Amino acid sequence: MLRSFRRIVLSCALLAVGSAQANVVVVLNSRDATIQLLDQATYKDLSTIPVGKEPHHLMATPDNKSLIVASSVGNELIFLDPKSGQVQRTIKNILDPYQIGFSPDQKWFVSNSLRLDRVDLYQYDGSAMTLAKRIPLPKLPSHMAFNAASNMVFITQQGSDQVSAIDLSTQTLKWTLPVGKLPAGIAMTPDDKYLLVGIMGADYVEVIDWKAQKTVKRIKTGQGAHNFRSAGDGRYTYVSNRVSNSINIIDQKTLENVGQINVPGGPDCMEVTDDGKTMWVTLRWIKKVAVIDLPTRKVVKLIPVGRSPHGVFFFNSAQR
Repeated sequence: MLRSFRRIVLSCALLAVGSAQANVVVVLNSRDATIQLLDQATYKDLSTIPVGKEPHHLMATPDNKSLIVASSVGNELIFLDPKSGQVQRTIKNILDPYQIGFSPDQKWFVSNSLRLDRVDLYQYDGSAMTLAKRIPLPKLPSHMAFNAASNMVFITQQGSDQVSAIDLSTQTLKWTLPVGKLPAGIAMTPDDKYLLVGIMGADYVEVIDWKAQKTVKRIKTGQGAHNFRSAGDGRYTYVSNRVSNSINIIDQKTLENVGQINVPGGPDCMEVTDDGKTMWVTLRWIKKVAVIDLPTRKVVKLIPVGRSPHGVFFFNSAQR
């Protein structure tokens, strides 16, 4: 009887640990060169991990067994446990990984080198990354998006006000298109027809018909349209406006701005819970992370973090 009771207690304890790990929020403090771990339920600061200089962006591996943090000036990729946030391993000599991404078919890993003005293409076999080609681009390659077929990657270039398309099958530059001032975030619509580009130097999202290679629309947003995060429902996406301190809701079917959330302090990267009810947003200018109740579109909590917080992630997130 006593042994059975102990087994029950142990099982409950393990379940509690697993639940706690699933609620860890990972925040990248780019100016402090640290990874900060927060408790999603209590908002408490759990720990801070020093890393290489300027960690900006992060993403999970296709198998969801690791979370990759790109340390751009540190020239390395840091792999974390996506549930606990603990460091698993580090890959060095990945030069200037600013923004990173996996193709939908999981065969390509792409790294944008913002300060080196190039894009590095790696073949990916599920574990190892092998450099296939380095492609120079005019100025400050920033964010990326892929098409559904995984044969194209699209890169925004903040320094030359352009979007470029790279053919992954041939590892060659396919085309380059001029867009608005300081293009940053870029996302493909769920129907694979249009690219949405956040025009950070203005107040709109540029809509590109990537097959016809032309702009077809501008969606009015707040000033400093910067980055995207899908709502996870296959229809809506959010765009952060760093200058006007707001987040807009874009209907990807009608290509219209259908709502706004006011957020202080330069909202940047966003993460959404798997139930679609809560958003966490890094606030670049005020060293905080905002927690937003999406049904009411209200900020419910501001959490102090390090300097210039950028990327944010948690395991129990909505689909991208």
